[in-house]
Amino acid sequence: MLASAAALGTAMPASAAGFADPAEIDRAVAQFAGAPTGSQGGARLPVDRRLKLSQCLAPLALEWYGRARDTVLVQCPVSGGWRLFVPIEAGPAAAARAEKAVTRGEVVSIAVHGRGFVLSRQGEALESGAVGDWIRVRPAGAKQDTVRVRILQPGKVGMELP
Repeated sequence: MLASAAALGTAMPASAAGFADPAEIDRAVAQFAGAPTGSQGGARLPVDRRLKLSQCLAPLALEWYGRARDTVLVQCPVSGGWRLFVPIEAGPAAAARAEKAVTRGEVVSIAVHGRGFVLSRQGEALESGAVGDWIRVRPAGAKQDTVRVRILQPGKVGMELP
């Protein structure tokens, strides 16, 4: 009886329960980014231990996400696999990029890129941000509607359609 009570009280490792081990994901991100979690250039925080990601039967695929290289995309590259976005702690180079490229109230050019076409129009930035940031913009002539777009360069925002 005591043995079964003790077994119930101990936590099973995530990998034993058929889930990906968050500590393994943290190690992979640290190796990819070249810095440990919580330090400059490393993941801001450890992967949330409450996540129940299916165990990946292939090596994890890691790549930089976004132009600012401030997020690592971690993927389980199998059919039906998962993906996870891990924010990176900004270093001096990232701080330099963080200069505001668009200010609230500024008139910006909105470009929507799709397969074989580009739509563009003017709009008003409802938030300030640096290149790579996502902000809300109100297209010209729209009183209520807003869109979320990424800042591409000073005065130009947009998004890619699949």
